[in-house]
Amino acid sequence: MSGREKIPPKDRHLGEDRPILRRDFLQGVLVGAATALSGPLLGAYAAEATPEERAAQDLPGYYPPLLNGLRGSHPGSFEAAHALRDGRGLEQDIDTRESYDLVVVGGGLSGLAAAHFFRARNAAAGRVLILDNHDDFGGHAKRNEFQLGGGMQLSNGGTLEIDSPRPYSAVSAGLLRELGIDVAALSSEIEHRKFYSALGLLHAAFFNRETFGADKLVVGLGTVPTRKLLADAPLSARARADIERIEEASIDYLPGVCSAEKKLRLSKISYRDFLRALAKVDPQTIAYYQPKSHDEWAVGIDAVSALDCWAFGLPGFRGMQLQGGSIARMGYTPSGYKDTGGSATLHFPDGNATIARLLVRGLIPEAVPGSSAQDVVSARVDYGRLDRPDSAVRLRLSSTVVSATHVGDPANAREVELKYVRSGRAYTVRSRGCVLACWNMMIPYLVPELPEPQKAALHSLVKAPLVYTSVALRNWQAFSKLGVDRIYAPGSYHSTLTLNPKVDVGSYRSASTPDQPMLLRMVRVPCQPGLSEHEQNKAGRADLLATPFATFERNIRDQLARMLQGGGFDPATDIEAITVNRWPHGYAPEYNPLWDPEVPPEQRANVIGRAPFGRMTIANSDSGGAAYTDSAIDQADRAVTELLHHYA
Repeated sequence: MSGREKIPPKDRHLGEDRPILRRDFLQGVLVGAATALSGPLLGAYAAEATPEERAAQDLPGYYPPLLNGLRGSHPGSFEAAHALRDGRGLEQDIDTRESYDLVVVGGGLSGLAAAHFFRARNAAAGRVLILDNHDDFGGHAKRNEFQLGGGMQLSNGGTLEIDSPRPYSAVSAGLLRELGIDVAALSSEIEHRKFYSALGLLHAAFFNRETFGADKLVVGLGTVPTRKLLADAPLSARARADIERIEEASIDYLPGVCSAEKKLRLSKISYRDFLRALAKVDPQTIAYYQPKSHDEWAVGIDAVSALDCWAFGLPGFRGMQLQGGSIARMGYTPSGYKDTGGSATLHFPDGNATIARLLVRGLIPEAVPGSSAQDVVSARVDYGRLDRPDSAVRLRLSSTVVSATHVGDPANAREVELKYVRSGRAYTVRSRGCVLACWNMMIPYLVPELPEPQKAALHSLVKAPLVYTSVALRNWQAFSKLGVDRIYAPGSYHSTLTLNPKVDVGSYRSASTPDQPMLLRMVRVPCQPGLSEHEQNKAGRADLLATPFATFERNIRDQLARMLQGGGFDPATDIEAITVNRWPHGYAPEYNPLWDPEVPPEQRANVIGRAPFGRMTIANSDSGGAAYTDSAIDQADRAVTELLHHYA
């Protein structure tokens, strides 16, 4: 979208005909006149053709965190994998003649942690190669970096924070300590959780005309009494009364039933059916609550159990007298914090990309300047140092692994050969073993010699698609005038919108006054209510891969214009840049009692799928059945421990 003639006249007021940072693509890389990276990146991706030429990541100025447009699973990161899935062959391999003690497939948090644990626990660790299909490391722990108003502004493009519904294990907590992250101390030092409320800003809800008949922003969600809050909302009298009852009344919708039995029943119905069948609310009320579970599970309330929603704190259970403790069915404990107390929490300005940077600093110190968790936030990574021949650890980006095979019989083989695709060419490397820390459902394609039951289990681990959008604004005066910092928007393209959290760490300072540039975080989940959870995930994945940046941009501009019109927001002049972090394979699949079979934990797909196979072991949060950073770390630890048995 670069020519004015392509913009319908009715949409020009949204500013789609005005330039923003890096909207154009070339060979999968977004470039434009607004970025100082354009020349190096353009030359790198256009020129790389043979092993002798320097890779894009090795050229001066390469710095992917500054890229905007479609990020996450960006163009160029998945095409080779899709070709493998579809059975399309590749050209003859180029033997790199490289040999390693360990190859890690996947440079996300689990892959980086696996490399860390391998180096720490193997005195003769030798050489390690990490291969990742993206143009940046970190996987879902994506860093969005902007230069606005002469300064750096950061947002998470994926994994939001250190947070889990259970306390971190000794392994995952120990790794954070090794990296210099004191969660409790840093949380009190760098986060300003009450910053916006101290300014008088409140949460709000936006009713859109497509779903509710009229556009209306109501301010004071969770603070103002529901009856007053919804007095002018475009809802029927019954819907307003229903929402007030769900939010504030103390009603037992299963009278005469003990807590354990209530929890068992709630685990077998969705939150939508709890509202519809037990609380007996009308359809407009269902529409209001439908995306309440998007942020946590990347699916709507029709596909999440009522028990999980109770555990996570959704309303309607005040009078149910539910007590803590797991229910007596296969050891299932609902997601949330009521049973375990959860972990300590901490949000870095770029989310858990800070953890990825600290791991890379430990593995390749010369690539990441500094010495602390505080200074790594503002550090500029030297990507040209990630893949040096003389380094004990090498991190090779834009390299999609398409094959992993044992050299000989898997039971007795001493080496593994891996094939990866980079810039359309296939290369091979060898290793004493490998950790597959990639998306688990891809592993059967990479390792066709796996036992069929294990391949079936891995194929079933369907990840939940979602979008984290970062929008850079010239200022946030519209929010200040409206008195809001977070907007819940049922029925809208993005279901939630929040001002970037106020976090100051090291030399990094986030916006503090409404006249300064600000980043917005928007969440979109492409659901299709009525289907099972995994069928919704598959449909949502296809939707995301088929949606161009122009569609995202148009919907973002339209939604912001309508929500913030009362504050004087002008999408044509107030939007500086847009980064759409598209994750067709997003959250790791978790046990869902609505859809998953009732089997003992050891018979669940993630456990069967992660079994070691010769000199290959499997990590990633997928293997832990939990979409959290501690799961990614714990699975890396397990995978390395299993692999080292073959090195003895």
